Amino acid sequence: MKIIAAVSYGLSQPFSIQQLDLTGPSDEEVLVKIVAAGICHTDLVAHAGVFPIISPAVLGHEGAGIVEKIGKKVSKVKVGDHVAVSFSSCGECNSCKKNQPAYCYSFASLNFAGTRKDGPILHDSKHNPIAGSFFGQSSFASHAIAHQRNVVSVPKNIPLELIGPLGCGIQTGFGAITRSLACEPDSSVLIIGGGTVGLTAVMAAVIQKCKHIILIEPYEARRRLALELGATAVINPHQQDIENEVHKILPAGVNYALDTSGVNIVMEHVFNVLAPKAVYGFVGVPQKIEQKLPGTVMQMVPAGICFKGIIEGDSDPDQSIPELIHYYEKGQLPIDKLIRTYPFEQINEAITANQLADCIKPVLLISQ
Repeated sequence: MKIIAAVSYGLSQPFSIQQLDLTGPSDEEVLVKIVAAGICHTDLVAHAGVFPIISPAVLGHEGAGIVEKIGKKVSKVKVGDHVAVSFSSCGECNSCKKNQPAYCYSFASLNFAGTRKDGPILHDSKHNPIAGSFFGQSSFASHAIAHQRNVVSVPKNIPLELIGPLGCGIQTGFGAITRSLACEPDSSVLIIGGGTVGLTAVMAAVIQKCKHIILIEPYEARRRLALELGATAVINPHQQDIENEVHKILPAGVNYALDTSGVNIVMEHVFNVLAPKAVYGFVGVPQKIEQKLPGTVMQMVPAGICFKGIIEGDSDPDQSIPELIHYYEKGQLPIDKLIRTYPFEQINEAITANQLADCIKPVLLISQ
């Protein structure tokens, strides 16, 4: 079938809106008409060539839409269902069997490689293959093919532009606080970065009843929004000394820290304000692939500090996405305050706005 997609040719070129051919779903796959798709930092990292997916490629991994066709072995959803499309997992490894699909043994190959075991499903007008299946979806397109494992049926009364970001950024920030770090009531948490993941983490920390919720963020508008969402303090790393500011509030240090930025110098400062037995979680893509952990073993061991790598907030989308919707409907997770929508053809303008911090979570409106 003919579809419209935003094709990435690498960092030096903007995304190009093109007509492509998409192969129909196999037995366990689902054809989704993509109504909205969030733009995530991970898409931009892939566009820059950091991941193994090879250009030209269709990216996008926060899709939301309507099921148009299902394979003959699909039982999870039906035609007409509204769905969120999240990350892919194999369903067969030990992690998947323990309901920990974010740590699927095949996570990298299924989500980052842009390949599919049955061969390419996207081709240009000259029948040249276009890499797809990014995060098992490639949702920067009018239609996407996903496995039934990575689609989740959602209520039809929730706008799909709010559903898309649940599949990655929002579930990552929420899960990092509620599951990965499991911050308990009256604890303290320091969050680095006020993007989608960081600000969702602020909201999650409020739900967890954390006593101190501190955000490190250079942009004033994002610091203001963090306070509105429930942060108890904010720090501008360009104008304030992180260690002094944290110790003014918590002389003994913070119980939990979450890095969403990947900025080395900030991560080092945060290591120096951890309380004994603190847990330091990392979800941010580092500025350098060879980035080392902050601090030293001789600092870590006597204090009992624990480092924790976090993928997708330790989420199982079948449970986490309904949970997120529940909190949104209760008014405790106002994700609409993070989102700004753009027409699909303005994908490059949306990315620029995000990079300039003019918007937090750009969401593309693709199909009506």
